[in-house]
Amino acid sequence: MPKRYFERLQTIDYLIRIKGTGKPAQLAKRLRISERTLYEFLKMMKELGAPIEYDRYKESYYYSEKGGFNIRFSKNLITVSAVMLLFLVNFW
Repeated sequence: MPKRYFERLQTIDYLIRIKGTGKPAQLAKRLRISERTLYEFLKMMKELGAPIEYDRYKESYYYSEKGGFNIRFSKNLITVSAVMLLFLVNFW
């Protein structure tokens, strides 16, 4: 996937978190994508577990639960097996 895809996802996520998306047409225009593409992003985000809602009064999308997407490469990630090993070493 092109880098631009992830940048758009991060922008949508940020605007949802601050409740500053505006109407779907406005958000799509801001991102320079079609409304259809915007709805595809929102659908994919929901499928990944994002509790996205739309407030008609405030005219903005929002998360009904606190959270957000974090899409970055991280060095030195601790795997589940490493955590278990650390736990066992410290426990005994």
